[in-house]
Amino acid sequence: MSAKVYVGNLSWNTTDDSLLQAFSSYGQVVDSIVMRDRETGRSRGFGFVTFSSDAEAQTAIASLNEQELDGRRIKVNLANARGSGGGGGGQFTRS
Repeated sequence: MSAKVYVGNLSWNTTDDSLLQAFSSYGQVVDSIVMRDRETGRSRGFGFVTFSSDAEAQTAIASLNEQELDGRRIKVNLANARGSGGGGGGQFTRS
């Protein structure tokens, strides 16, 4: 079963490829992505790396959390799984 890792505090210069390169020595990376702003295309400062196993993800977290990547100390931890559904608001009615 794959495990997704959250990577925060990324440099604006970090790319999908450099993220992949930094994490690939800790296991088989299934996917890596730097999240970007839809309108500007600029990095939002965080990304995700998916490993093929939980053990690989844990090794990467232990090895890379608080380490430097592209001049920034990155934060690495397990990504929070989003529950199904959304946080829909209540119905708005005018009186």
